[in-house]
Amino acid sequence: MAVIQANANDVRLLARLMRAEAEGDGELGMLMVGNVGVNRVRVRCLDFVDINSIERMVWQSPGGFEAVHYPYFYQRAREKEIRLAQRCINGERFRPAEFSLWFFRPEGACPAQWWGQWNAGRYKSHCFYSPTQSECPDVYRTY
Repeated sequence: MAVIQANANDVRLLARLMRAEAEGDGELGMLMVGNVGVNRVRVRCLDFVDINSIERMVWQSPGGFEAVHYPYFYQRAREKEIRLAQRCINGERFRPAEFSLWFFRPEGACPAQWWGQWNAGRYKSHCFYSPTQSECPDVYRTY
């Protein structure tokens, strides 16, 4: 059962984002990027109060994703990534991104904080950041 509303176009859009942002980190890395995207659609807090669809999440500006500025993002979604995107939409969560709303790829170690948010952990090249429960209780809500 889906935890956010998504039609076939939404699933393909999320799949393209996941691949463009984290293909180098493998399937698990792409799933974690998918978690961040789905979390941004699910919550109504911080920078994401008005982000109520996958399309709005992907194209959010400011605060969106760097990948949308590069040609690789605009390639057709592949079946592999579509299946991964659907898993995230269906509510699968993966540590350390399960409650994260942000990620980035630092040159070195993950900073303890990034834009005032606490580091939840690292997976390969990406550091994931989660709000506190008092800042954004929605992200910690179970399905």
